[in-house]
Amino acid sequence: MIVLRPAAAGLPRVTIWLRPNRTLSRRGLRRLVMLLVALVLATAVLGAWQGNVFAPLFALVESSAVAIALRVAWRTGDRGERITLDHASLEVQSLPGRQCVRFQSYWVRARLDEGGNGCRRLLLSSHGRELEIGAFLAEQERVELLRKLTVLLGEVNHQPRG
Repeated sequence: MIVLRPAAAGLPRVTIWLRPNRTLSRRGLRRLVMLLVALVLATAVLGAWQGNVFAPLFALVESSAVAIALRVAWRTGDRGERITLDHASLEVQSLPGRQCVRFQSYWVRARLDEGGNGCRRLLLSSHGRELEIGAFLAEQERVELLRKLTVLLGEVNHQPRG
């Protein structure tokens, strides 16, 4: 997901937020886990009624494991990147974390490069340094981000880019 926050009046800074698509909210995750636990426990009670006395114990272990696995998978959607562009610099900050890479905006070039696994990578390059951005985005979103960055870099530097 790409969220563009244009420059405000008096502040020539543009911010682009990159986040993975997350279709399930925290509330939805809780509801899903509760539904799965209820189904597993109902099945375990049915199994115990038919003579399998260990079914409720295994259901509790399985429910806990599934809930933890879903929570971990959901938390991976918290990652993201913030790209801040002004007339002097382009800054990429990885979230959650403190890794921050800064380029001079005039010299930055954005391009798509063929990756090893068939996916194209979006790279920012300047003065021999390269940085991959948007690795968690879909292919079409990377192409859209490349177009937006190319236009924004051209506008910031008052010249067309190609």
